[in-house]
Amino acid sequence: MILKRKTIKSEIIYEGIGLHKGENIKLKLIPSTFGGIVFKRMDLPIEKRIINLAPENCFDLMRGTNIKNEYGEGIYTIEHFLSALAVLDITDLIVEIDGNELPIIDGSALEFVNLIEKVGIVDLEEEILPIVIKEPIFVSKEESHVVILPYDGYKITYGIKFEHTFLKSQMQEFEVNLETYKKEIGRARTFCFDYEIEYLKSNNLALGGTLENAIVIEKNGVLNPEGLRFEDEFVRHKMLDIIGDLKVMNRPIKGHVIAIKAGHFINAELCKKLKKI
Repeated sequence: MILKRKTIKSEIIYEGIGLHKGENIKLKLIPSTFGGIVFKRMDLPIEKRIINLAPENCFDLMRGTNIKNEYGEGIYTIEHFLSALAVLDITDLIVEIDGNELPIIDGSALEFVNLIEKVGIVDLEEEILPIVIKEPIFVSKEESHVVILPYDGYKITYGIKFEHTFLKSQMQEFEVNLETYKKEIGRARTFCFDYEIEYLKSNNLALGGTLENAIVIEKNGVLNPEGLRFEDEFVRHKMLDIIGDLKVMNRPIKGHVIAIKAGHFINAELCKKLKKI
């Protein structure tokens, strides 16, 4: 099967709040016919603006997926945006942004999908080679594990476990395709525990976080008045994240990803191994 590189048909302009700095972010997505996914920090001097999406540019992966250029200038919290690009097979795009993080929107990735589908997607002339898994590839650190197995398609199995009175263990498995993503994965929101909020705020993080863009978990439930979108929304969001994290490769994947208590750092380590394929 021949896979074509893809871009969007026309420009997209969006404004929204960034999760960590809490600032209003202006985002412009511009069609591109080559060069992969390129971020341009419009708030920086011209010579420091370009940040290319690549595994070797990932850094500071504790609470999100972030990339930086040779000047140390970065783009933060890109995993939800990348997740949408991955499921839409977008390979070439210029992303102009006037700050250092993506808008958080409602804490999920579905609106990014909707924005792109509204303008449409176009095939480019150039083909793209998928990453075809022919033997198991495994990364592990302490209690975090991720393995990718040979599989004729793209599937994710994910398990989470927390020592918490409300959120304990959840496991889910889905084929990764646009229909399933829009119905089962893309709507799942990011989350944190109530006891983390003070620490985050004191470290100038989550300054834009509200109950409108994140689930906050308390002792016996969630603080969000509307409740959960899925009973297992937490593990579904982790699946959303890993789809975005593996998009750092910017190549389609043929394999079965199995993740247990994984996170952005482990996912980035897997990308380093996938780069050798």
